[in-house]
Amino acid sequence: MIVGGRRALRHVLFQAALAAACHNAGLRPLAKRLKERAKPHKLVIVAIARKLVTIANAILKTATPWHLNPAT
Repeated sequence: MIVGGRRALRHVLFQAALAAACHNAGLRPLAKRLKERAKPHKLVIVAIARKLVTIANAILKTATPWHLNPAT
């Protein structure tokens, strides 16, 4: 069960992570790697959501647009 934080933001991040796990070329390999390690689906989605938060914070901190760099 996922608890804590702001409920509305948590729901939005969860939905964004669901889409990103399938359609974002930068985050899809992470989701695939976790699934190959037999991690539960919710754990995979929460890991992607945390990664999205990290990316968003970096974008805000540096004030530069996000560019896909699959090497990182």
